[in-house]
Amino acid sequence: MFVVHGLDLSYFTGKLEAYLRARGLPYRLEEMDTGAFKRLARHTGVRQMPQLELPDGRWMTDTVRIIDALEDELPQPGVTPSDPACAFLAGLIETYADEHLWRPALYYRWAFDDDARLMSARLARGMLRDVGGPHALKRQFILLRQRAHYLRGEGVTSANRHRIEADYLDLLDALDPVLRRRDWVMGPGPTRADIGLFGPMFRHFHCDPTPGRIMRERAPAVAAWATRLWAFEGPVGPGARTMTSVPDDLADLFRLIADRFLPEMAANATAVTAGQDETLYRLGDAVIRYRPNPYRAGRLSRLSRDFEALDPPMKGRVASVLGEDGTRVLSGATFTGIPPADPSRIRDRWGRDVR
Repeated sequence: MFVVHGLDLSYFTGKLEAYLRARGLPYRLEEMDTGAFKRLARHTGVRQMPQLELPDGRWMTDTVRIIDALEDELPQPGVTPSDPACAFLAGLIETYADEHLWRPALYYRWAFDDDARLMSARLARGMLRDVGGPHALKRQFILLRQRAHYLRGEGVTSANRHRIEADYLDLLDALDPVLRRRDWVMGPGPTRADIGLFGPMFRHFHCDPTPGRIMRERAPAVAAWATRLWAFEGPVGPGARTMTSVPDDLADLFRLIADRFLPEMAANATAVTAGQDETLYRLGDAVIRYRPNPYRAGRLSRLSRDFEALDPPMKGRVASVLGEDGTRVLSGATFTGIPPADPSRIRDRWGRDVR
């Protein structure tokens, strides 16, 4: 049996659980506390969650690498389309969900009092259960820390919050008509697109009070998809394997990716490679400033390598979906990424050494 070490309100723990459930792989969730968060990093070299303990004794972290490995090692069918263009676009949606939806997901959790009060209490009882002190003090510590890291640290201000909210609202508007027509995002079965979107869409937007109410009222088909994927018991069928085209009704979703996500990823990668202190990204009337993120730069570089590896017909199909501007970003990313994990030298998700 697989063991997922994480938290039941965690973005990426939820993504990994969705993958294991879809593949029909039995697992149990062991909730981390602060001691486990530090201790388990010795197995993988990275202090983050989730950490996956495999039945054969190996350990893995980073949901992208975990899914890559299990898709290669375990018998098909999996959630990666066999068609190269479809596989690339499913991976692109996954990356968009991982990296672009992070800011609005954390914004809705920590900017609204009802949500912040609930989640700070849950983290104080869970993640800080091995830390002494009054519950109220631990809850206040969590609240102040999360707002510092995930609001101010991600560049959220009163002047740009309407744009951050629009990232969520526009995504609901793009997905709801699609999921009224079919059960899964890209076709007849769940793919990496569904798995990637699940992390923010279920564990944050669906389950947190404020975005959950918005989802139920504005996009009930998205709410139904989120619970359908959570309830899905694999193994998956041949849907991903038999896909040969991307439905036209995903045009609005890919427009969001091409117009918002890829330009910001390019701005961040430029800041990282230039050694700048700040990523500055402009979207319409909003400006977002935050510390350059080398992990995100590495994700863009991977997308670029995967795009360049496609043969010309497949590359042309992807370009026809993303348009000229989106394709230009994919053709120009060269950041090499953070060093590989080394259990003898513990790093955080940013690639920085930690004690």
